[in-house]
Amino acid sequence: MKAILIAGALSLLLTLLGTRLAIKVLVRKGYGQLIRDDGPTSHHTKRGTPTMGGLVIIIASVFGYFIAKLATDTRPSASALLLLFLFCGLGLIGFIDDFIKVSKQRNLGLRSKAKFIGQIVIGLIFASLAIGWEDDTGRTPITHAISFTRDLKGWELPTALLVIWVLLMIAGASNGVNLTDGLDGLATGAAVMIFGAFVVINIWQSNQNCSKVPGLKCYEVRDPLDLAVVAAALTGACFGFLWWNASPAKIFMGDTGSLSLGGAMAGFALMTRTELLLVVIGGLFVAITASVILQVGYFKLSGGKRIFRMAPLQHHFELLGWDEITIVVRFWIISGLCVATGLGIFYGEWVSGV
Repeated sequence: MKAILIAGALSLLLTLLGTRLAIKVLVRKGYGQLIRDDGPTSHHTKRGTPTMGGLVIIIASVFGYFIAKLATDTRPSASALLLLFLFCGLGLIGFIDDFIKVSKQRNLGLRSKAKFIGQIVIGLIFASLAIGWEDDTGRTPITHAISFTRDLKGWELPTALLVIWVLLMIAGASNGVNLTDGLDGLATGAAVMIFGAFVVINIWQSNQNCSKVPGLKCYEVRDPLDLAVVAAALTGACFGFLWWNASPAKIFMGDTGSLSLGGAMAGFALMTRTELLLVVIGGLFVAITASVILQVGYFKLSGGKRIFRMAPLQHHFELLGWDEITIVVRFWIISGLCVATGLGIFYGEWVSGV
C-alpha cells in the first residue's frame, strides 16, 4: 500500500510541475496544435496550443512507479513491466505522429498504415510475452480465456485467436481515447476515473488472491498489487496533467497521450481478467467510438445522410450550441456513472459468487 501512495503522489507532483516546464519548452520551439478546418469554428482559437503533453504523463508515470519500488525495496513484477512496455511503446508511436505534425505543420502525421503497423508490432510483442511469461506457480499475466469480472469458463481461445483478441483490445481502447480527446480535459478526466477504478480492482484482487485466500471466490490474477502501483501512478499523472489540460487548455496530450493511455486501459483489462467489463467502465469511450462508426456507416449506406451533425459525439453537441465546458462536465458525469456501474458489477459478482 505504501508503494501505491508513493507512486500516485509522486506522479501527481511531477505532472503538476513538469507540465508547466513542458509548456514553456514547447511554446519556445513552436510545437503547437493544428486544428481541422472542417471542425467546429470555436476550435480555431486553440491553434498553436502546445501539444505532445502525453510525454509528461508517460515520464511521470514511469518515474513514479520505479521510485515507489525503490522506496519500498521491492522488485518490479513481470505484469507491471509488460504494462509499462505497452504504455510506453504506444506512446512512442503517438509521439512520432505528433512530432511529424508539429514539425512539418500539417494535420497528417504518420500515415495510417505506418501507425497501424506500429501498433501491431507493439501489441504482438506484448501479447507473446504476456502469454508465455510464467511465474513459479505457472501463472501468466494473460490467460487464454475471455473474461468479464474473471475468466469465463468455456471461453478459452487458441493462441492465434488470443493474439488477435489482444490486438483488437489494444486497438479499440487506444483509438477510443484518441477519438475522445477532442475537448479540453475530456479524455484526461475520464482516464483519471478509469485508472482509479483499476487501483480499486487490483487492491481487491490482491486481498482476495488465490495465493493468499484460496476458495471459490478468489482471483487467479498475477501480480495484482504491483498492477495497483502502476494504476496509481497513471491516476496521479493524469490528475496532475488535468490541471493544465482543463478548459481553457494550456496544453494537449496529443496522440502521445491518447494512444498510450488507451493501450494501458486495454492492458489492465487483460491482466485483471476484466476485458468485457472495460466496455462498462470505459462506457464513455465506447459511446464516442460507436458514434463515429454509426456516422460513417450510415453516411455510406444512405448516400450521404448523417445521424449526427458531426462525429465524434462531443462535436455534435458543440454544433447544437452547447458550451464546451458544459459538454466536458456532463460527459465526465457519464464517465463517472459508467465507472461506478462497472465497480458495482465487479463487487456484486464477488458477493453473489456467481
